[in-house]
Amino acid sequence: MQVFYTPDIQDASIYILNEEESRHCSKVLRLSIGDKVFLVDGKGGLYEAEIASESKRNVSLSILHVTRNYQQRDYHIHIAIAPTKNIDRIEWFLEKATEIGIDEITPIICERSERKVIKEERLEKVITSAVKQSLQAYHPKLNPAIAFDKFIKTDYNAEKMIAHCIDDAQRVFMDEVVKAGSRYLVLIGPEGDFSVQEIQIALDAGFKPLTLGNTRLRTETAGLAACFELNYINR
Repeated sequence: MQVFYTPDIQDASIYILNEEESRHCSKVLRLSIGDKVFLVDGKGGLYEAEIASESKRNVSLSILHVTRNYQQRDYHIHIAIAPTKNIDRIEWFLEKATEIGIDEITPIICERSERKVIKEERLEKVITSAVKQSLQAYHPKLNPAIAFDKFIKTDYNAEKMIAHCIDDAQRVFMDEVVKAGSRYLVLIGPEGDFSVQEIQIALDAGFKPLTLGNTRLRTETAGLAACFELNYINR
């Protein structure tokens, strides 16, 4: 069934899609009266609904069944990642990480970052599209971009790690330092990696030095590898 993202849905028997989603429903998907769809509110609610009336600007749905806390997890994955120079690559990361399972993303602007500005609205749309595609009732939180030095000073209640590529530095594999059912925060640097000073600042702030394997990964690949491994540990 088709999925629509409806963050404003309330506990009611009828819901009306906004104009954009109504047009998508009636004109693009060509759904009609009697067809069943799913609605997700981004906060754990999964709604099974049926089209009661439709037009290109106004599609009315009858709510048939509601599931609360759909596929709720007992762990929290937060990845702070430097935006890539090619924005398509960070969009790819957001799409795939959402599909696999991620709770929070913070773009961090680092010393070697080649991209300093991002369009958050566009990235939100990428995440929302992935939420609908993968039938997720929880919408990952995208935080505003923030400078590395400011972000590192924020107090996070999580198992904190920084992935970097300095060969002669002591690093550990993720499964050696984390346990299932926790909150996690992983720092992923830009194409040129974190600077030595940034790594030291993170270590001084309690972050554990992390390796994601024996090969050097692109920024977006490293972010996805961390996301996958944390989900695997919690499988």
